[in-house]
Amino acid sequence: MTSKDSSGGSLREMVKAVGLVFGDIGTSPIYTLTIIFILTPPTEQNIVGILSLIFWTLILLVTIQYTILAMSLSSKGEGGTIVLKSILHNSLKSGRSMMIVTFLGYIGVSLLMGDGVITPAISILSAVEGLQLIPGMGEISQETIILITIMITILLFSVQSRGTDKVASSFGPIMVMWFIALFVTGFIALISNPQVGIAINPYYGINFLLQNGFTGFIVLSEVILCATGGEALYADMGHLGREPIRKAWYFVFFALVINYFGQGAFLLSRGEGKEERIDILFSMVKHQAEFLYVPFLALTLLATIIASQAMISAIFSLVYQGIRTHIFPLMKVKYTSTHLKSQIYIPAVNWGLLASVILMILVFKGSHNLAAAYGFAVTADMTLSALFMIWIFKRKSNRLKLTAAILVFCVNVLFFISVFTKIPHGGYWSIVIASIPFAIIILWTLGNKAIYRSFRPLPIDTYLVSFNQIYETGKVLPGNALFFTKSLDMIPPYMVHSTIRGGIIYEENLLVSIVTMDKPFGVQKLFVPEITDGLSGLEIQVGYMERIELSQFLEETNIDSKVMFYGVDDISARRPLLKFFSFIKRLTPNFVQFLQLPYQKLHGVITRIEI
Repeated sequence: MTSKDSSGGSLREMVKAVGLVFGDIGTSPIYTLTIIFILTPPTEQNIVGILSLIFWTLILLVTIQYTILAMSLSSKGEGGTIVLKSILHNSLKSGRSMMIVTFLGYIGVSLLMGDGVITPAISILSAVEGLQLIPGMGEISQETIILITIMITILLFSVQSRGTDKVASSFGPIMVMWFIALFVTGFIALISNPQVGIAINPYYGINFLLQNGFTGFIVLSEVILCATGGEALYADMGHLGREPIRKAWYFVFFALVINYFGQGAFLLSRGEGKEERIDILFSMVKHQAEFLYVPFLALTLLATIIASQAMISAIFSLVYQGIRTHIFPLMKVKYTSTHLKSQIYIPAVNWGLLASVILMILVFKGSHNLAAAYGFAVTADMTLSALFMIWIFKRKSNRLKLTAAILVFCVNVLFFISVFTKIPHGGYWSIVIASIPFAIIILWTLGNKAIYRSFRPLPIDTYLVSFNQIYETGKVLPGNALFFTKSLDMIPPYMVHSTIRGGIIYEENLLVSIVTMDKPFGVQKLFVPEITDGLSGLEIQVGYMERIELSQFLEETNIDSKVMFYGVDDISARRPLLKFFSFIKRLTPNFVQFLQLPYQKLHGVITRIEI
C-alpha cells in the first residue's frame, strides 16, 4: 500500500469516527451555554470564567481522561466501562475486591443506559426549539414543538429494525459539515471580541468559582454538559480503532472550543444589560446570516438525529454484552448487517427506550428544563471510570498515569458533587431511569445464582458408567443427537432424565457447550472426538460481543444432527423476589430461540427446579 493510500484510508476512518463517535459531544453547543446563562448573568467576567471552565473540562475530562489514559487500556482493542471492569477483574485476587468491582460495573452499565434515554430527548428537543427563530414562526407554541419532537423521535426508533448500515456512511460527512459550521460561525463571532481568548488561562475559571460561591457550584453542574458523550471516544474504540478517534478528536476539539468562545463573544457584543433567555447558538447564526439560518437548522436537526442514533446503537451493544455475560435476561436479537458486528437490533430495548424518551419529553417540555436531569448519569459514569483507571494504573505501577488519573478523578468528584444540586429539580429522573436496568441486573444475577445452587448436574465420570451400560446393549436410536450443556465435564439433569432414565440414546451423541470469554471478540472451538463410544464433545468459546452462528459452527465441524435436546427450567420459587425472577424468566425467550436454531429439530426437556 502506498503512503497516499494509507493516508486516504486514515482520512476515511477519521471521517467515519466523526460521524459515529462525536455526535453527543458535538451537539452540546446547542444548549450548554444557553442553559448556563439562565443561571448567571452574562457579564464579561462571568462569560470569560465559564468559557475557561468549559475549555479545561474538555482538556481534563475528555482529552486526558479518555484519549490519553483510557485509550491506553484495552482488551483486544476494545474499550468501555465493561472492558475496564474486565481488565481490573482479571488482575484482582481478593473475592471482596472482585465483588466491589462487579457491583460498581453494574452501576456504570445502568448509568450509561440512563444517559441513553436523556440524550435523544434533549438533543432533538433543543434542535426543534430553533424553529422559533425562523421569521414568521416566532409564535410557534411549545406544545407544537413537543409534538414535532415526539414525531421525529418515533420515526427515528421506528426505522431501527431496518438497521443503519446503509445510511451510516453518510453520518461522517454530515457531522464533518456540522463541525465546520460550528467552527465558521464561532470564528466569525470571535473576530468581533477576540479578548475572550484569555479564557484558556485556568485562572479565570477558578476565579469564577471562588467569586460566585454556591452559584458557581450550581453553574459547574451545567458546565459538565459540554463533556457529555466524551465516554464514547473510549467505548467505540473497538469498532474504529484508537488512532482515527484520537486524530478526529483534535479536529472536533478545535471546532468545539472556537464555537463556545464564539458564543461567548456574541453574548459580550450584545451588552451586559440583556439577560433574557435566548438560544445563543441559533441567535448567533441568525445574526450573522439570516438567509443561512434555515439550512443551519436543518443541519442541526440531522446532527442531533445522528447523535441520538449513536446512543441508541450503543445501548443495543451494551444490552447485548449484558445478555452474553448473563447479567440481562435473554431477548430477541436481530442482526441488521452482514459485515458490521455492531449493527444489531433488540426490539424490547428499542420500544422501551422510545417510551422512556417520550416520557422525558412530556415531563420536562423544554431543553432547558431537561438539562436539570441531564449530566448526573454521565458524570457518575465518568467518575467510576476514573476510579477504575486509578486502581488499574496502581496495580501496573505506572506512576505518571496514576498521577494523571488521580487528578481527573478529583475533577470528576467535584463535578459529581455539583450535579447533586440537580436532584430536587429533575435530576432524580436520572436515578429513576438508571435504577430500572440496575434492578434487572441484580434480580437476574441473584436468580441465576439461586438456580445454580439448586441445579444438580452429574459429573461426567459418574454419568459415563450408566451411559456405557445402556450403549453397549445396542438399544440405541439411529442417527445423531445434540445435547446442550454448560460444560463438557458436567451433565445437566435434563440429559440424565432423557438418556439414562428415558433411554433416549442415539448412535452418535454430541455434547455442545457454549462458553462466553472475557474478551469482546474471537471464536475458539475445541472438539473432543470421542469421550467414549457414541459420545463426543464440542466446546465453543466466543467473545461477549461476538455473534453466535451455531448452525455455521456445526456445519464447519461436519456435524449434522437429527435432533437437538435442550433443558427447560420449570422454576418453583418461595420468596417474592425469586417469584418475580421466575415470572420474568418465563416471559423471556430461552437460549435456543436466542441462537435461532432450526425449530424442527428441537426438543425441550422440562426440569423442575426449586429455589
